[in-house]
Amino acid sequence: MTFYRGVRRAPDRFFGPYPSTWAVRETVTQLQKLFRLRTCEDTYFAHRSRPCLQYQIQRCTAPCVGLISQTDYAGDVASAVSVLEGRNDDVARDLGTRMEAAAEALEFERAAQLRDQLAALRKLQEQQIITSTTDTDCDAVALAEANGEYCVGLLFIRGGRSLGTTTFFPRTGVAEPEEVLSAFLAQYYLEREAPPEILVPMALEEAAALEETLSQRAGRKVKLHRAQRGLKAKWLEVTRENAEQALKMKLTHRTGVAGQLAALGVALGLPAPPRRIECFDISHTGGEATVASCVVFGPEGPSKTEYRRFNIEGIQPGDDYGAMRQALERRFRRIKAGESPIPDVLLIDGGKGQLAQAEEVLAALGVEVPAVVGVAKGADRRVGQERLFRLGEEFADLLPPDSPALHVVQRVRDEAHRFAITGHRRSRAKARQGSVLDDVAGLGPARRRALLKQFGGLKGVQLAGLEDLAAVQGIGPHLAQVIYDHLHTGN
Repeated sequence: MTFYRGVRRAPDRFFGPYPSTWAVRETVTQLQKLFRLRTCEDTYFAHRSRPCLQYQIQRCTAPCVGLISQTDYAGDVASAVSVLEGRNDDVARDLGTRMEAAAEALEFERAAQLRDQLAALRKLQEQQIITSTTDTDCDAVALAEANGEYCVGLLFIRGGRSLGTTTFFPRTGVAEPEEVLSAFLAQYYLEREAPPEILVPMALEEAAALEETLSQRAGRKVKLHRAQRGLKAKWLEVTRENAEQALKMKLTHRTGVAGQLAALGVALGLPAPPRRIECFDISHTGGEATVASCVVFGPEGPSKTEYRRFNIEGIQPGDDYGAMRQALERRFRRIKAGESPIPDVLLIDGGKGQLAQAEEVLAALGVEVPAVVGVAKGADRRVGQERLFRLGEEFADLLPPDSPALHVVQRVRDEAHRFAITGHRRSRAKARQGSVLDDVAGLGPARRRALLKQFGGLKGVQLAGLEDLAAVQGIGPHLAQVIYDHLHTGN
């Protein structure tokens, strides 16, 4: 039993989709506690000689070393499948029967384990308040609207059991609710497999066309059903309430962000609150795998689709000024070309030195940014002690720790820092896992695999002569010479 994301392929058994990664991991955890199924890969399972930690913490029954019989383990697997299919009552009856049989056979320890499983299943059933007595597979789709904005809520029902909800905020402009819902259904389910039934809160003019398109894509009949009574109507109502709550939270968050942006505009002396903030940060480890990040914030908060990373090359290791200059040049050349709008506020993570790089780049490119601010950590490097610099001046006083303007600066700076560190760690890990063969011109992945397989690893390739290298399929004399020179002379 394991978490999976990707294309469904036989012969594995798949369950879902789930609304979020958290929902999947929570389900796996619950089933581990309930049935103690293994989560290890087959290769790991086949080479075990003693139970692993999962057995010690009672998350596995150790079938790898025979501490549970094949019959009993197969029963646990079948029970877990039944729970995932929503047939909890069948599992409860089966566990009860097995518990009584174990007790009659005087296998009291096994009976106690089955009793605990049954109790845990009952507790799980109590948490699943939205269930059906039938094996229903459907999605409930509801719509909430406020101030001209929409939120689409989805509730996933599989095997009559709720797998959870998720929400979306479509960018619609001026549109009627029916148009918004139809457009969402078309976009969402054309990228995913639709269930046999989709519950909708209103009649749609395009329902017949959507049903035909989704049915053709799924290879079976897909029906749009307007539920008005019964349990399905309740599912729609719960989905609508979740969508309304999510939209209310978004609007409340936006109000808070708007207040922070207004305060920042006043603090920087701007004629209006900034609508676009960009922040740059540099991350490296002793000059290794230097990465610059650019994050974008607006009235909605972070705009993650506009985030950018820059792999910095051609500078001295550890040259933060040079790295900042290169990232700014690459970014603002594209801005000048019209790929992105000019930010109202440009934040630079650093002091006067980094800020000077921004000043030189902007002047050289002829780009004018209303406010360019450097954000340096305070003397104790504590939150709230940041020092803010403007081009050619330093703020006379620090913004107070409770200042909304400082809060938005901290938030954007921290996000840029997080994004830079994430990119740096990936780049560093990739570089450290690489091979000297990766840099050989004309030597692709297939030929590298052939070489390593032929000589048993990189050491064998390094010890091989020209004739041996040339004899490998796909290499030949010319490429063999290139490989040999690269490994022995560095050229």
